[in-house]
Amino acid sequence: MCILLLFALPSAAQQIVYGSAKALAEERGDTVSTLRVERRTLNQLYLMGGADYRIVSSSNPSLSRYLRKRCYAVRIDTTLYVNCHKMRYKRYRLGGWYAPALERKGRIFYAAQPVGQAATKTLTPIYAQKLRGEVGDAIQASGLVNKRVYYELDVETGRSYFVDKERMRELLSGHPALLQEFEKEISEAAEVMVKYLLRLE
Repeated sequence: MCILLLFALPSAAQQIVYGSAKALAEERGDTVSTLRVERRTLNQLYLMGGADYRIVSSSNPSLSRYLRKRCYAVRIDTTLYVNCHKMRYKRYRLGGWYAPALERKGRIFYAAQPVGQAATKTLTPIYAQKLRGEVGDAIQASGLVNKRVYYELDVETGRSYFVDKERMRELLSGHPALLQEFEKEISEAAEVMVKYLLRLE
């Protein structure tokens, strides 16, 4: 009877934290049991920037501090989150907190705010391009705060690369039907790219 009851109870989510890119690549993480994932509000994104999810331990303040600044990635069940505090695209920082990641074909892709000219070129509001200096930068940043693009994480080097149309063509090279469909797309936004990333095997 007790055995049947154990099977009937819902199992807790498996929570694993990775301290470095190497630990993530080798799947060497520490199992914890007190994490909570919170979706950050648009107001929080406007005021403080950063990624879409906050991961904390409500019962362990020191673990929460570790998660914010030092932890590299967190896996909760089958969902992987990467810490944008640790991510870089060229010379640009991607802010704080966590971005959701997809694992496809042995690669890791994550959705975060566009930074740098390559990542922002198809998403920048037209009026922001006409303004120079601090005012133009502020308008451009506020216009892109809720926009997302995909980056590819190389866990061997810790570097991130913008997934542009050329990179997506490479990924779809063995899928002619998907590639033909993709060629009709005009945007490099995350909501476009994710349709094809999800269909990679």
